[in-house]
Amino acid sequence: MSGEPVTAGAARRCPCGSGDVFDACCGPILAGRAAPTAERLMRSRYTAFTVGDAGYLQRSWHPTTRPVRLHIDPDLRWLHLDILAKEGGGPFDTEGVVEFEAIHRDASGRGVLHERSRFVREDGCWFYVDGEVS
Repeated sequence: MSGEPVTAGAARRCPCGSGDVFDACCGPILAGRAAPTAERLMRSRYTAFTVGDAGYLQRSWHPTTRPVRLHIDPDLRWLHLDILAKEGGGPFDTEGVVEFEAIHRDASGRGVLHERSRFVREDGCWFYVDGEVS
């Protein structure tokens, strides 16, 4: 699925695992609508990795920690996202933490990315700040 173009009107399930269809879930956020919570931003960023949308990942990364370039490995396939815990990050909060595990597969086999990601909300928009990988 990595690198697969996402089309408007896609009736397939969203890669983030919410159970919603793409157009009712991450699709509008990747297209420019603000994520209402830190978790929704986290889910949309996971979806962006699955479809190879580096532009969205850059735009949703806070400018103070955003890398100049972002390389998405085309051989890495994201398979499943599990949200493990949340702190803050609601529609009226200014900060939030989302802990997750993202299952992936590449040439060397299956792997798990476990991260506690920090988010901030500025001017009504959530941004990814950084994460602690374990």
